[in-house]
Amino acid sequence: MKASFRSARLVVIDEAQRVKNVGITAKLIHDNYPETKLLLTGSSSIDLANTIKEPLTSRSIDYILYPLAASEVASNATDARRLIEKSLVLGSYPRSWQMADNDATTYLRNLANNYLYRDAFATNAIFDTTIIDRLLHLLAFQVGNEVSYSEVARHIEVSKETAMRYIDLLEKAFIVFRLSQYRKNQRNEVGRLRKVYFYDLGVRNGLIDNFLPLSYRNDVGALWENYCIAERKKYLQKMNIYARHYFWRSYTRQEIDLVEEIGVNTGAYEFRYKDQKVKLPSNFVADYPDVPFKILIKDTLSDFIYQ
Repeated sequence: MKASFRSARLVVIDEAQRVKNVGITAKLIHDNYPETKLLLTGSSSIDLANTIKEPLTSRSIDYILYPLAASEVASNATDARRLIEKSLVLGSYPRSWQMADNDATTYLRNLANNYLYRDAFATNAIFDTTIIDRLLHLLAFQVGNEVSYSEVARHIEVSKETAMRYIDLLEKAFIVFRLSQYRKNQRNEVGRLRKVYFYDLGVRNGLIDNFLPLSYRNDVGALWENYCIAERKKYLQKMNIYARHYFWRSYTRQEIDLVEEIGVNTGAYEFRYKDQKVKLPSNFVADYPDVPFKILIKDTLSDFIYQ
């Protein structure tokens, strides 16, 4: 180890959860060579945490390596708006942006259907690939809609507990993320529902095998909502801002796409790909009169996701 790391300024260990005793090794490097920075990457947060959490207590910082952000594929906000359609269809994986569109769709189909979670679940023996595949396809069609664990379980023919566990695995593998419902014990608010989004829309479109241009699609609203929320998460991490995200719905089916809490400040957001009038739900206004509300369309999104 002395010969390998004494002069190194940065040591990168990819898929670190596969390396035997990687946590102890990383601790020894950190303690003996404080000038050397260690970057440990893994496809699954749970597997990586299980191998390094205890040895590296108070010695590490967690960081999510998202797909490319809008500010990384565009030189300015105007350029970012121009590239939105490509992001909605082909996603933001770096490799897909280096390819011609036809090659990118082939790559994404192959990734989504053959390799998407294999590395992430390599050390987790308790999973069924058939169930995972069916679950992923179901969730891909549910983007933007509320997800009932009971309904998901019924469709993929497993118990509710199994469905919840598999969705949790997919989230820890950075394939999907969930929003819970914003509720402050108001009588007109529905509880215990979730929305599930994909970290990358190219993966989502690969799962349903749909790479058509937006003008030929009937899911533009769902794509736009997913894109805005995922890009917001990237932006906030880049700016080192911690936020809690929710969606809101009442029993009368009034909805708000995103409620964001940053410290003591709360904001409500609706996402519309095209400019259209949106009325703030009356129940939300009555229950949360001090929460500001914004409608974000393609031409007004820059300050929300771009820096």
